[in-house]
Amino acid sequence: MINNRNFIVQNENMKTYIMLMFNSEGAKPSEVLDVLHGLGFEPQRGEYDMVYEWNDGAELKEAIWFADKIHTTLQGFDVAYSIETVED
Repeated sequence: MINNRNFIVQNENMKTYIMLMFNSEGAKPSEVLDVLHGLGFEPQRGEYDMVYEWNDGAELKEAIWFADKIHTTLQGFDVAYSIETVED
């Protein structure tokens, strides 16, 4: 259930996935992965490079705040990324 005004959603479990595209003129992949690990991401194999597993009861507004935090954290690294947050 979503309330558009407050971005409230009732979830059991959410995961945020990130896919990274590195630039030869940008930061080293190991540096970018270390910074994202500091935010709580864990590396994984497959379609996405890393995953963040939310605690039970996370709300959509927290996912939006987290996307802003990822964006701010990656500024200056010259890396392209895409994120997707899904219910587990």
